[in-house]
Amino acid sequence: MEGGKPNLALVYQAVQALYHDPDPAGKERASVWLGELQRSMYAWEISDQLLQLKQDVESCYFAAQTMKMKIQTSFYELPPETHNALRDSLLTHIQNLKDLSPIIVTQLALAIADLALQMASWKGCVHTLIEKYNNDISSMPFLIEILTVLPEEVHSRSLRIGANRRTEIIEDLAYYSSTVVTLLTTCVEKTGNDEKMFIKVFRCLGSWFNLGVLDSNFMAGNQLLMVLFQVLQRDETSTNLHEAASDCVCSALYAIENVDTNMALALQLFQGVLTLETAYHMAVAREDLDKVLNYCRIFTELCETFLETTVRSPGQGMGDLRTLELLLICAGHPQYEVVEISFNFWYRLGEHLYKINDAALHTIFRPYIQRLLHCLARHCQLDPDHEGIPEDTDDFGEFRMRVSDLVKDVIFLVGSMECFSQLYSTLKEGNPSWEVTEAVLFIMAAIAKSVDPENNPTLSEVLQQVVLLPESVHMAVRYTSIELVGEMSEVVDRNPRFLDPVLNYLMKGLREKPLASAAAKAIHNICSVCRDHMAQHFQGLLDIARSLDSFALSTEAAVGLLKGTALVLARLPLEKIAECLSDLCAVQVLALKKLLAEDSTNGKSADPTVWLDRLAVIFRHTNPIVENGQTHPCQKVIQEIWPVLSETLNTHQADNRIVERCCRCLRFAVRCVGKGSASLLQPLVTQMVSVYQVYPHSCFLYLGSILVDEYGMEEGCRQGLLDMLQALCMPTFQLLEQQNGLRNHPDTVDDLFRLATRFVQRSPVTLLSSSIIVHIIQCAIAATSLDHRDANCSVMKFVRDLIHTGVANDHEEDFEVRKQLIGQAMEQHGQQLVTQLMHSCCFCLPPYTLPDVAEVLWEVMVFDRPTFCRWLESALKGLPKETSGGAVTVTHKQLTDFHKQVTSAEECKQVCWAIREFTRLFR
Repeated sequence: MEGGKPNLALVYQAVQALYHDPDPAGKERASVWLGELQRSMYAWEISDQLLQLKQDVESCYFAAQTMKMKIQTSFYELPPETHNALRDSLLTHIQNLKDLSPIIVTQLALAIADLALQMASWKGCVHTLIEKYNNDISSMPFLIEILTVLPEEVHSRSLRIGANRRTEIIEDLAYYSSTVVTLLTTCVEKTGNDEKMFIKVFRCLGSWFNLGVLDSNFMAGNQLLMVLFQVLQRDETSTNLHEAASDCVCSALYAIENVDTNMALALQLFQGVLTLETAYHMAVAREDLDKVLNYCRIFTELCETFLETTVRSPGQGMGDLRTLELLLICAGHPQYEVVEISFNFWYRLGEHLYKINDAALHTIFRPYIQRLLHCLARHCQLDPDHEGIPEDTDDFGEFRMRVSDLVKDVIFLVGSMECFSQLYSTLKEGNPSWEVTEAVLFIMAAIAKSVDPENNPTLSEVLQQVVLLPESVHMAVRYTSIELVGEMSEVVDRNPRFLDPVLNYLMKGLREKPLASAAAKAIHNICSVCRDHMAQHFQGLLDIARSLDSFALSTEAAVGLLKGTALVLARLPLEKIAECLSDLCAVQVLALKKLLAEDSTNGKSADPTVWLDRLAVIFRHTNPIVENGQTHPCQKVIQEIWPVLSETLNTHQADNRIVERCCRCLRFAVRCVGKGSASLLQPLVTQMVSVYQVYPHSCFLYLGSILVDEYGMEEGCRQGLLDMLQALCMPTFQLLEQQNGLRNHPDTVDDLFRLATRFVQRSPVTLLSSSIIVHIIQCAIAATSLDHRDANCSVMKFVRDLIHTGVANDHEEDFEVRKQLIGQAMEQHGQQLVTQLMHSCCFCLPPYTLPDVAEVLWEVMVFDRPTFCRWLESALKGLPKETSGGAVTVTHKQLTDFHKQVTSAEECKQVCWAIREFTRLFR
C-alpha cells in the first residue's frame, strides 16, 4: 500500500462502506482499497487488531477472512519465529469470538487449519487441540469446526504444501483419527438431542471419511454408525439433520470403494442402507422431496460402491440385486430430479458390462435396464397441457438430453432393434395420447442410429408412417417426428425411394415457424449422409438457400442448411460447381455489398457477421475432388468475392469480433482452393500486416499460419512469408512485453506459436536462419509458465517441433544445416529453457500440461544427452528445498533419483511419469 500503514478508523470506514454504502461506486472503491490492504504486509497486524477489538460482525468477518487468505497465499511473509505467536493469537480469537457468528468461526477455523498444515514445528496439532478444549462444552462447536476443516484442507489447491509434507500430515491424522471419533461419540452422548451438535458431528465425521484415514474395523463397531442410521430411519428428523446424516453416509460409502479391504465396515453400511427402504416410502407418502432426494443419493452411492461386487457375483452376498431394486423404486418417483441422481451409476454399469461382454451377465441385468428404459420414457413425457414444441434449454429439456445420452449408452444390453420395434408397436397397436406418442418418438430418435439399417422392414415402415403424420397432430409430436426422420438418414440412403416423400415432409416443417429449425437440421443430416442421392435435388436446396431468411431459422440451423447444401454441391460434376457456388454465394455477397454501401452513406456500420459465417460454412464444406493439373472450380468465385471481403475487413478493422469472422471466412476460402489462391497472397498479406500494426487482433496470426501451411513449401513464397512473420512479430512482442502481457493475451500467444510452428514444419531453415528466431525462442521460454490450456499447448508444441527438426533425420538434403542451426540455438538458450521448464512445472502449471513439458525435455535430451544431464542438474539445484513453514519439500535423494530417472529414460513416457511424481513434491 502507498503511504504506509493505514489507521484502524480508516479500515472500519472502508468495511462499513463495503457492506452499507448505498452508492455502488462507493462499494466498489472500498472493495478495491480493502483488496490492496489484504495484499499488503500490514494486513497481518491490522486483522489481528480488528479481531481483538471485536467491534462488530462485519469488521471481524473481514479480519478473519483476511487472516485465512494471508495464511493460504502469503505465509512466506512471516519469519519462522512468529509462527507460535500467530497460532496462539488465532486460538484466543476463535475462543473469544465463538458466539459472535458461525461464519467468523469457520474463517478462523480455516486459518488455524491452514496454519497447522504449513507449520512443521506444530507437532500433533489434533492431539494438542483436543487436550486443550475437550473438557469445556462451550468450546466444542469451534473445536469440531477446526477438526472438520482440517482434513478438508489437506488437499486444498491454494496450499502448496508438497507431497512430503502431505504424506506426513495424513499419517499424523490417521494416527489420531480414533481419538477424534471417540471425541465425537462422547459429544453426541453428552449433548443429548441437540440437533445443531449432531449436524456438526456428522459433518466432521464425513470429513474424516473423505480423507480416507479412518480405521474401517474400528468404525464398523462404532456407535456413531448406529446413530447415523437411526437418524435416517426416524420420520421426525429435520431436513438439515437429514441432509448432514445423508452426506456422512455417502462419504462413508465412498471411503470403502475398495470393498475387499474394508469388509466389516462394508457389511455394516450395506445392511444399514437396505433398512432405509421403508423410510424412503414414508418420505414419498409425506411428499418430502428433500428427503427423497437424500435417500436416492444414498442408494446410488451404495450401488456405485458395490458395482464391481454386483457384476462379479450378482445376487450373492453384497452383490445382492436388491440394491438395483432400490434405484428402480427411485426411478418410479414422479419427479424426474430423483431418477437423474442415479444416471452416473447406470452409465458405469453399462460400461462395465460392455467391457466384460459376457452373454450370461447381460441376461441377468437386461430386465433391470428394460425397467429403467420404461421409467425413462415415462419421465420424458411433456405435460398434457403443454403447448408448442418441446423446450431444449430449460431444466426439463436438459434432463431429456441426458436421458437420450444414457439410453444410447445402455441400449446394447436390451438390443437396439428389439427396443425400437417394441416402442413402435406401442404406437401402432395402442391409441396413446399425444404426450405418450411424443415421448416414445423421442426415445426412438435416441436409438435410431444404433439400429442396423440394412434390409430392415421395421425402419422402413416407421419412416413411411412418420412422413404421413397429418398436420393436425400436436406440434410437439411433429417436432420430435422431424428429429426422428433426421436421425434415420442412413435408412433414406439405403432406400432412395423414400427421399422425395421425406424431403416433402421436411419442407412442410421448414415453412412453419416452430418447426423450421428442426426441419433444417434434419435436411442437413440427410444432405451429409445421402450426398450422392441429393445431387438431383441440388436446385431445390439452392432455392432454399436463396430465400433462407424467409424461413424462421435459428442462426445455427441456417448455417447447417448451407453446410448441407455445400456438401451436396461438392458432388456435382466439376464443370457445374463454379456456377452453382457463385449462385450459392451471391446472396451473401450482395448482402455484404449492401451493408458497405449503407455504411458509406450513413456513416454507421451494420453487423456483417451473419453473412461472413454463411460464406465461411460454404467454403469450408465445398471440397470437390480435383485431379492434378485441373483448375480448382472454386478459384474464380473466391477471386471475385475477395474485394468485398477486403473492404468489409477494412471497414470493421477496429472490431475484434467482426475481424475474427472475416479471417475465419478467408481461412476457409484459402483452405478450399489451396494453391489456387496464390493471386490473393500478396494483397491479403499486405492488408493483414497494415491493419495489425494498428489493431493487433490475434486472428491475423492464425490466418498467417494457414498461409504458411499452404505456401511454406513453395520456394518462391518463403521470403514473403518470412517478411510477413517479422512484420507481425514486432507489434506482437510489444503487446506481450507489457506488464502481465502474456497472461492478459493468451490468444495472441496461442496464435503466434501456431504461426511459428507452421514455419518450423514447412520451412525450418528459412526461420532458423532469420534474425527473428532468437526473439521467438526468448518469448517461448517466457511463455512456458503460462497457465492457459491452448496457449501453453501451442508454446510447447513449437519448442518440441523446433528441436525435433534437428533430431529427425528425414534424409532431406537440409538435415545437416538444420542440425547445426538447432545446435547453435540450444547452445544459446538450452540451459535457460530447461531451468524455466522445471520451474514452470513445479510452481506454475497444472498437471494436465506435464506430458507436453515431458515431450520438450525428451527432445532436448535426444538432441544432446550429456549436455542435457548438466542442464537438468543445474536446474534442480535452483529449486527450493524447504517450505516457509519449515517442512522439507524435496530431499537430496529425491532430487538425485529424479535426475537419474529422466536422464536414463528410454522413451518419453518414462520422463512424463518421473515429472508427474516429482512435481507432486511442490504442489
